[in-house]
Amino acid sequence: MLCRYETQSCFLLAFLAVTAFFISDAQGQVSPPTRLRYNVVSPDSVQISWKAPKGQFTGYKLLVTPSSGGKTNQLILQNTATKAIIQGLIPDQTYALQIIAFSEDKESKPAQGQFRIKDIERRKETSKSKVKDPEKTNASKPAPEGSLFTCKTPAIADIVILVDGSWSIGRFNFRLVRLFLENLVSAFNVGSEKTRVGLAQYSGDPRIEWHLNAYGTKDAVLDAVRNLPYKGGNTLTGLALTYILENSFKPEAGARPGVSKIGILITDGKSQDDVIPPAKNLRDAGIELFAIGVKNADINELKEIASEPDSTHVYNVADFNFMNTIVEGLTRTVCSRVEEQEKEIKGTIVASPGAPSDLVTSEVSARGFRVSWTHAPGNVEKYRVVYYPTRGGQPEEVVVDGSLSTAVLKNLMSLTEYQIAVFAIYPNAASEGLRGTETTLALPMASDLQLYDVSQSSMRAKWNGVPGATGYMILYAPLTEGLAADEKEIKIGEASTDLELDGLLPNTEYTITVYAMFGEEASDPLTGQETTLPLSPPTNLKFSDVGHNSAKLTWDSASKNVNGYRIMYVKTDGTETNEVEVGRVSTHTLQSLAPLTEYTAAIFSLYDEGQSEPLTGSFTTKRVPAPQHLEIDEASTDSFRVSWKPTSSDIAFYRLAWIPLDGGESEEVVINGDTDSHVIEGLLPNTEYEVSLLAVFDDETESEAVAILGATFARTTPIPTTVTTTSTTTSKPTTAVFRTGIRNLVIDDETTSSLRVVWDISDYNVQQFRVTYLTAKGDRAEEAVRMVMVPGRQNTLLLQPLLSDTEYKVTITPIYSDGEGVSVSAPGKTLPLSAPRNLRISDEWYNRLRISWDAPPSPTMGYRIVYKPINIPGPALETFVGDDINTILILNLFSGTEYNVKVFASYSTGFSDALTGVAKTLDLGVTDLDSYQVRMTSLCAQWQLHRHATAYRVVIESLVDGKKREVNLGGGTPRHCFFELIPGTEYKISVHAQLQEIEGPAVSIMETTLPLPTQPPTTPSTPPPPPTIPPAKEVCKAAKADLAFLVDGSWSIGDDNFNKIISFLYSTVGALDKIGPDGTQVAIIQFSDDPRTEFKLNAYKTKETLLEAIQRIAYKGGNTKTGKAIKHAREVLFTGEAGMRRGIPKVLVVITDGRSQDDVNKVSREMQLDGFTFFAIGIADADYSELVNIGSKPSERHVFFVDDFDAFTKIEDELVTFVCETASATCPLVIKDGNNFAGFKMMEMFGLVEKEFSAVEGVSMEPGTFNVYPCYRLHKDALVSQPTKYLHPEGLPSDYTITFLFRILPDTPQEPFALWEILNEGYEPLVGVILDNGGKTLTFFNYDYKGDFQTVTFEGPEIRKIFYGSFHKLHVVISKTTAKIVIDCKEVGEKTINAAGNISSDGIEVLGRMVRSRGPRDNSAPLQLQMFDIVCATSWANRDKCCELPGLRDEENCPALPHACSCSEASKGPLGPPGPPGGPGVRGAKGHRGDPGPKGPDGPRGEIGVPGPQGPPGPQGPSGLSIQGLPGPPGEKGEKGDLGFPGLQGVPGASGSPGRDGAQGQRGLPGKDGPTGPQGPPGPMGIPGAPGVPGVTGSQGPQGDVGAPGPPGAKGERGERGDLQSQAMVRAVARQVCEQLIQGHMARYNSILNQIPSQSVSTRTIAGPPGEPGRPGAPGPQGEQGSPGMQGFPGSPGQPGRPGERGLPGEKGEKGNPGVGTQGPRGPPGSTGPPGESRTGSPGPPGSPGPRGPAGHTGPPGLQGPSGPPGYCDPSSCAGYGMGGGYGEPTDQDIPVVQLPHNSYQIYDPEDLYDGEQQPYVVHGSYPLPSPYSQSSYPSLNLAQPEFTPVREEMEAVELRSPGISRFTRKIAKRSLKTPVRKRANGNTPSQ
Repeated sequence: MLCRYETQSCFLLAFLAVTAFFISDAQGQVSPPTRLRYNVVSPDSVQISWKAPKGQFTGYKLLVTPSSGGKTNQLILQNTATKAIIQGLIPDQTYALQIIAFSEDKESKPAQGQFRIKDIERRKETSKSKVKDPEKTNASKPAPEGSLFTCKTPAIADIVILVDGSWSIGRFNFRLVRLFLENLVSAFNVGSEKTRVGLAQYSGDPRIEWHLNAYGTKDAVLDAVRNLPYKGGNTLTGLALTYILENSFKPEAGARPGVSKIGILITDGKSQDDVIPPAKNLRDAGIELFAIGVKNADINELKEIASEPDSTHVYNVADFNFMNTIVEGLTRTVCSRVEEQEKEIKGTIVASPGAPSDLVTSEVSARGFRVSWTHAPGNVEKYRVVYYPTRGGQPEEVVVDGSLSTAVLKNLMSLTEYQIAVFAIYPNAASEGLRGTETTLALPMASDLQLYDVSQSSMRAKWNGVPGATGYMILYAPLTEGLAADEKEIKIGEASTDLELDGLLPNTEYTITVYAMFGEEASDPLTGQETTLPLSPPTNLKFSDVGHNSAKLTWDSASKNVNGYRIMYVKTDGTETNEVEVGRVSTHTLQSLAPLTEYTAAIFSLYDEGQSEPLTGSFTTKRVPAPQHLEIDEASTDSFRVSWKPTSSDIAFYRLAWIPLDGGESEEVVINGDTDSHVIEGLLPNTEYEVSLLAVFDDETESEAVAILGATFARTTPIPTTVTTTSTTTSKPTTAVFRTGIRNLVIDDETTSSLRVVWDISDYNVQQFRVTYLTAKGDRAEEAVRMVMVPGRQNTLLLQPLLSDTEYKVTITPIYSDGEGVSVSAPGKTLPLSAPRNLRISDEWYNRLRISWDAPPSPTMGYRIVYKPINIPGPALETFVGDDINTILILNLFSGTEYNVKVFASYSTGFSDALTGVAKTLDLGVTDLDSYQVRMTSLCAQWQLHRHATAYRVVIESLVDGKKREVNLGGGTPRHCFFELIPGTEYKISVHAQLQEIEGPAVSIMETTLPLPTQPPTTPSTPPPPPTIPPAKEVCKAAKADLAFLVDGSWSIGDDNFNKIISFLYSTVGALDKIGPDGTQVAIIQFSDDPRTEFKLNAYKTKETLLEAIQRIAYKGGNTKTGKAIKHAREVLFTGEAGMRRGIPKVLVVITDGRSQDDVNKVSREMQLDGFTFFAIGIADADYSELVNIGSKPSERHVFFVDDFDAFTKIEDELVTFVCETASATCPLVIKDGNNFAGFKMMEMFGLVEKEFSAVEGVSMEPGTFNVYPCYRLHKDALVSQPTKYLHPEGLPSDYTITFLFRILPDTPQEPFALWEILNEGYEPLVGVILDNGGKTLTFFNYDYKGDFQTVTFEGPEIRKIFYGSFHKLHVVISKTTAKIVIDCKEVGEKTINAAGNISSDGIEVLGRMVRSRGPRDNSAPLQLQMFDIVCATSWANRDKCCELPGLRDEENCPALPHACSCSEASKGPLGPPGPPGGPGVRGAKGHRGDPGPKGPDGPRGEIGVPGPQGPPGPQGPSGLSIQGLPGPPGEKGEKGDLGFPGLQGVPGASGSPGRDGAQGQRGLPGKDGPTGPQGPPGPMGIPGAPGVPGVTGSQGPQGDVGAPGPPGAKGERGERGDLQSQAMVRAVARQVCEQLIQGHMARYNSILNQIPSQSVSTRTIAGPPGEPGRPGAPGPQGEQGSPGMQGFPGSPGQPGRPGERGLPGEKGEKGNPGVGTQGPRGPPGSTGPPGESRTGSPGPPGSPGPRGPAGHTGPPGLQGPSGPPGYCDPSSCAGYGMGGGYGEPTDQDIPVVQLPHNSYQIYDPEDLYDGEQQPYVVHGSYPLPSPYSQSSYPSLNLAQPEFTPVREEMEAVELRSPGISRFTRKIAKRSLKTPVRKRANGNTPSQ
């Protein structure tokens, strides 16, 4: 019988019954058992066996009674039993045993006996020693009695033995050490009043095995020596010596005053720390030291430790087998020294030396403090004050005269706790130490850092000094990325607190850090940030004297330090760029410009430090000026004079041309530029000429031609003519009169469809002007069509519409009253349909780019942009923008693709020519794709990581059958291997890089797997031998866990050692049994700088493939970032996608050889709180304290340490055992209220938690017992259920506690219902708790181990109160013998039951199901449920304090409530704890050079060793600061040592300080009004759900219909009276404030209380009551871009939209001007700042209505609550529970204990509930209930048909595609309704 010891009075917890035993009068009628025997099976367990008596009898009574008195425990056994195991016994306790055979009314005489475990073991060892091989040496066994020296002196001593337990000893040699200790102890007269013996064992850290007063007899000490455990670790002897001085030789540990004190050290190697000061302290305290060295011990070190003389106090043997040779000499010496010391003590000390008292510390500073005490009695010569840091370090001491009672400790480390001990030193003795602790203050830091006088290259810094500082160190570095390493350091004296920092870069942000130095120790940093001024550009750029080929630029000087200016001027179309540098001037004229051209000019100031930002501006040169006022006069019959006015002084010459209008040849003459008239001769008489004139300038530019018409006179005729100016008539020649009313005809303002005609009127007698125009290629017949008449006073006309890019001839004829005057003509040309200019490509990204262009000179109607991929097939896409836009961002492009881009300008008459260019997106593709490790059935691919990729999709496609497989990898994975391939097959491997939702093009290679080997035809083929797979160990047969190994792959490991790690993993994993979803899943991460997932949990399903994958792991190399690797495991490995299963133990094994370069404590602590179990394995230089922080508790079970990589075999068995025990635990480890316990959090498993309840039909969340606790209302007929195989796959334990916190509602029916129950596959109840609301009773039922149904019903006043409508806490405690009810932490009843049988895991578990089903469906009762747990222990109810119930809550003993929401609070959240100040870390020391030690004795010079191979290069470490540690005490000068190796890299500094707050930005322009959203339905305000993950922003959907209002909520309890406020404002503001606060609190509640997150899954398959209207769905994906439509005309303005909802008043800001300038470089990421504080500003003016914003972020977490009581629960400890089920007929080897199979959990998939042969949830079976639930009182039950339709999750492939995005096929859950087949009781399908 399996039993467990708890206390002395009750040690048989596994007994089925405990009763008093009375001997029957019928005794002796049955034969008694005989041959009673005992066998020790473990240190606290004894197996009892006997011979069965003859004759008939029913069974046995087994009674065990402690001889010291106590309760007699009885066990009834069957008559077939002949053995029983009693467990949990006290080894040195004697027990009386009786075994009685009995029949129905008779009993035998008892077979009696007594036993004690130690006596049984001693007899066993004695018997073994008698049959030992006599040839074995004495070293392997204790020396025979009487063969060793025995110390017979009456003198007594306190002997403390210090044993080296480091790894170098080994387990076998440690057995020899135990034998040596046994012989040593046996030589002394040991007892509590005689010689006392204590023992401590040490390695990396010492520990007390037992104190001097632990054992009172020699036998007890010898037993302790024999059971001394082996510790393992490093060899730190100095630390151990200090440890026994501080802990073993003190009164509390049993040290006695006036008694000789002996210390005996046993070690096998040289200490890794200094031993001289600790040994001296021990000797000074009057302790005589003996040193025993074995094997590799350093004899010189032993002499330094031991007391003098060395000849009697130092022993050294070559091997552990020879330790017995020194026992007699050692014991004789110790014995004689004890006698001598006793004589000395008695002769010199009358009374024990008194110790000082009343230790007081004062004057505490950062570098020291004062220690004071009360004088010790007697003649004290001096006081010795010993002090050392608590966290470790060398002890130091101060000695003062005996007349003083105070001492000042100086030169201490700041912010460090020190241990202090004050000893009174008498002439011949020293007192016990007066002890205490004190912590130094932090070094005072500088304050009030001010940065001022900032210029382009310097700034000044000043701060408030620190008294006592020896100086200051200032560090400053630019924050610009790429320049951060350019850090500079300045050290100044203590008198300076102001200095100038020069040599800075302009326009650069610097961080300045000031340290106050105290010697070489630095204070915390004081940090500030400031940006240097940019180099000043010039200002006030102006353009003047702009001509057709020149322009004058003027500007204001930038600074007195400017050296000059660089002027760049470019044509705006980008066709020509010019540059000129000038001196320190402020004006410059640009020459040789092109006429009618727009120029952009930029002026840079030039400094010694570089050039400033430019000052830019634009101007347009004028057209070349044509001659003006062209006139013709002095006409004759063959000539006339042409005159004009010059327009410029730089005209080189004129070109004058004339041609008759009626046809003829044109003539031309060139005239000097300084002429303004010319007479044309040789003309025809009476002929009209067209005369044109153009000017040619010095730069060879020509003006436009100016034309005029002129005519010569006809020849003279002698006719009389009347001259109007005289009254006389004369006879002379006359000519025709020509009237020219027009001059200076100009055509300007050309557009693409119009010309403007302007002229001067020279004769105001003109009545009209006739304007005719025709194309230059036209004929005069068109003039009638193209003629316009204008009044005589009008001198301008706009001609339109005209053809673009066409030359027209315009003629104007003056019309007089009596005829026409002379016509004047001029040519004009319309502008072409100009294309945009200067196409620019920018902002290139993987799926987008920006194009920009300059507008053409002609006004446009808009632009058409067309783009088409070049190097891949694809359609041309286009878009249209308005005329005010000259840039566009093109989205949804393919990555790495060239596009042909065309931009057309749109005009009223058509489109311009295209402005074309080629643009290319960035390539989102991997490089260097290659294959490796190509085998017959596998191959691997590797590639160069893409710098921006967040994931990779790798596809392998067989080119034979086209089958594809793909895998998604993380962004840091550069390789992947495919297995189970076909030999000799060509495959195509394609790698797609992904950036969030962007996927790049495939990069592919071809590779062929190796063919099957060709066998010789002559020899028959023989199959290769199967690979050797390590067999599973017995302890791992039932293991079922998700196991992850985190393997250090840093440079310090090396290739050879990494192969040893792989071998260790191979053998460790090989010890497991079943691999895969039904057993243990294994994943491996290799980590250095970045973690790399070698394979995930669900990667392999057989041990063979898993072991093969382990052997393929390649060494990584890098630094050691253990914390990052653990976080990676949580985020990547332990997810549903990676194969993590619900309810399965989660185990991590961390293997590392060094200290992590990042934080491991936080993430490992968080994961342990989430139920993860950590094992930590350290090698060589690993930090043991860090391993303890990583590993779970207890550390003895979860933390391992080996000296080198060859020592893995020493821990392999133990590690495998502990891991498999953890993986075999029946009950998983969970966290509740900060405590670990083994059990099940049923609320999470049913989905009744804040993140998941919304997916459970028929459930709503409401306030619980306190408003801060949520509870969940199970509405009528909600029928919340879950498959048993996902909750309790291995059934229930034999002992457990069911805990409910619930409330019966007014509408809860009066009929009985099951608060919780488990149903089998046929829906028959197996176990549960039933409440009868009518009868006010509580019933528990289950099946016992015999298969019989059993119930226990509880009633009474305490039971009835749970039905009165209040919250109550119910504990149902189930053990193998009893069922106990505890209500509101008060026991109300207990009844006897039989041990439970196991349950089926094929059914379901249901909440609230009615015992009777009425109508066509199952029903469930409404109730409120706040808590539901099943704890795998029966003591949980006794520990519970009912802190959730207001009436029972004790604020002193209960944890603080979570922060509640009060609607009258301001929106200000609770202030979070301030973060620790950051700042640059201290610079690590250059080397690992220690303090100089004392001069040791000269040893023989060794031979020069062979130089070792060169190691791999170490990684580049972070740059530190030159702050060195405290100087050590000066040692004696030693010999000059050999050149040391380079020191290790210093540890990185602490995190930098938070970045400073930026200045408030300018207020932006108001956004456009958004559309009005639909009005939401009015409904009751519920408890807000947890904030969801923000979805991808989609396009706005159409307005939906208004949803129906939800059902009214239940009436709440009367609340407290609130403050009177304006209801309109309070409701609006309070609702939003409360929602935000509640969401924040609920998120913290969920993360802190529930701890273990789980995926939201649908746990219901029937329809529940209608819920509140849901939130708007996520917007759909962006559709593909449609093809371009026809160009439309601008539409009329749309109707104004409805005003949006009124937004909350925003903070009033200053109206800012739009910023000007280019975007600056991206700043480096700042360190995490402390949590901010939200403050409500003063109300601003009402803002313009805007769209409703997105939900706010969760608020900051609240203050941390008080720490809970310490404790831990190891999951593997649950494996020891005696579990019920599976009884059979016991045999001789059987133990009558019910064992359950081990636990197994799987991920819950709603589809799995009805897969296979299972039917949908149609009906539940009836209960086999006893009275009062007799079946006869209810009508017979018929099979009920469900009123619901099971909902099946189907996966529909939905394709989301936009132009330029590769096709993704996603699986989107689509709910489809499938009608189940309903069957009657006889199995027939009902008729339709």
